[in-house]
Amino acid sequence: MAKLTHFDGKGDAHMVDVSDKAVTSRVAVASGAVKMLPETLALVTDGTAKKGDVLGVARLAGIMGAKKCADLIPLCHPLPITKVAVELTTDADLPGIRIEATVKTTGQTGVEMEALTAVSTAALTVYDMLKAAEKTMEITDIKVTLKDGGKSGRFEA
Repeated sequence: MAKLTHFDGKGDAHMVDVSDKAVTSRVAVASGAVKMLPETLALVTDGTAKKGDVLGVARLAGIMGAKKCADLIPLCHPLPITKVAVELTTDADLPGIRIEATVKTTGQTGVEMEALTAVSTAALTVYDMLKAAEKTMEITDIKVTLKDGGKSGRFEA
């Protein structure tokens, strides 16, 4: 099992020193979903949700979430993010909304946490915008599906 880098020799949590790492292009993709009743999904696809454009607002929230990751996750480094793309797709078979976030940077550490935060924030926003119609929605399957760049190389789920 790999050594956990967010703990020092005494076992105390600390921010990892990345100053000796090479600056490389890095990308991460994360995905997740919000499951809901078909009637709730119809509010999104028909554009009749009381709070407005669910997918558009959730997309912006996801982008903002990625940019605020270091403010939310205590040991994340603030990064110069060069790209955040959040895609929300309705899926009648789920039923619900599938979410995918891609985050890029050129830096000394990866952007997996930023991609996960983007998906989580977008999913929470979907829930917030539709909770008046359905409180039983389920946020699910949030995971990293791709990570590339840096010393550890490429990972694909």
